Amino acid sequence: MTRTRRRTPKRIAARRLGNGPSLTPRQKEILRLVAGGLTNREIADRLDISVRTVEVHRFNLMRRLDVRNVAQLLRQALVMRLLPKNFGSR
Repeated sequence: MTRTRRRTPKRIAARRLGNGPSLTPRQKEILRLVAGGLTNREIADRLDISVRTVEVHRFNLMRRLDVRNVAQLLRQALVMRLLPKNFGSR
């Protein structure tokens, strides 16, 4: 049986205010690279780590930020001000 985290009003409010869970420097780095459009393989090559390690970092990021896909992950990163305001504009 897997445990799922419930979205309580308190957790939802914390996410909206941008003061959600803190991330490690490595998680922030992985998140910025994901936001840059890099694949797991490209991130692994750039950071000189295994692809599996990148996958674990992404999984932990998504779990910590309580999101289900990359689009939600990037949106939450913007809310938390982990990405520049001009992110995505060209």
